[in-house]
Amino acid sequence: MVLRKYNGMQNDVPQTFSSMLDRFFNESVNSRGFSGFTPHVDACETENGYEIEVALPGIRKEDVAIDFQEGKLTISGERRFEKKEEGRRYQMLETQYGTFSRSFYLPDNVNPDKISAQLQDGVLLVNVPKDEHKTMKRQITIAGGEEAKQNAKQKRVTASEDGK
Repeated sequence: MVLRKYNGMQNDVPQTFSSMLDRFFNESVNSRGFSGFTPHVDACETENGYEIEVALPGIRKEDVAIDFQEGKLTISGERRFEKKEEGRRYQMLETQYGTFSRSFYLPDNVNPDKISAQLQDGVLLVNVPKDEHKTMKRQITIAGGEEAKQNAKQKRVTASEDGK
């Protein structure tokens, strides 16, 4: 066993320029890891609905799933790293790989039956239209006095006729 005096600098300073380059490239490659991929999202509201754009470069539509349940829209998938070892030794690898999942809570005024999506040029565009019946403004009339009594009387007559 060899004892060395530790001054806190040994691990931080490479002994040669070559070892400094090796350390730089190894830490660059290994620090990213393949733990996950978080795509960037742009979301906006229009007069007719909501638009969600997700940056998914290099991902096929078969590798993406879109689900809508109880007001939550979830976009998930995987970006796979396909090793091509033929004479390659990566010096730097900044692209993220792995599985991803992004969820968005939408208001009650959306129409889930008409949600559409398309993937083009590495951008997934999800259109979530608003439900016209839920967003349409309606004027509610207020019954009062004699009119309310007549409506109540009419309901009783209709209910007794239904019971015969």
